[in-house]
Amino acid sequence: MNNNNNNEQSKRIVSTSKFLSLVLRHEPGRAGLTLGEGGWVAVADLLAGCERAGKRIGPALLREVVASNDKQRFAFSDDGLRIRANQGHSVDVDLGLVPQVPPDRLYHGTASRFLKSILAQGLLRGSRHHVHLTEKQDVAVSVGTRHGVPVVLVVDALRMQRDGHAFYRSDNGVWLTDRVGVEYLAQLEGKA
Repeated sequence: MNNNNNNEQSKRIVSTSKFLSLVLRHEPGRAGLTLGEGGWVAVADLLAGCERAGKRIGPALLREVVASNDKQRFAFSDDGLRIRANQGHSVDVDLGLVPQVPPDRLYHGTASRFLKSILAQGLLRGSRHHVHLTEKQDVAVSVGTRHGVPVVLVVDALRMQRDGHAFYRSDNGVWLTDRVGVEYLAQLEGKA
């Protein structure tokens, strides 16, 4: 019985995390929310909006979702009264990130079926504000696996930055940039 309770709680956390991603990154109106400066919204407003939208989330569950999210998608303000998604928005929001010098190399995980297009056009942000990159090959493999047969691309980030491209690092460690041209990409061989 205890195992069933753990499974149910795990499912509830995942379901809640997905709903929070939806309303804090893509469709705040779904919960009657408007994201404020930096993408922040009052926790009380979020909880009330989620309930109006048919997704009851209590303060304890919200704290557990934020704390246990493996990608640290969400953050509370220092006073704990506001919450936001760290990155990945498709709605207009300025997270107030400042340009930073990236490491020499960054990685991007994708599925093999997208490789031909990427090698022709580069990495494009699509409906999001930025292209998402990571410092860790295993994270890139994990991302690629979610979409199919994984492929890891190496990004010559330092050369890009020297060529005038801006990089930002979100609070959860994801590196962000507007676009990665083909000339800065290479396929990581022997991985995935």
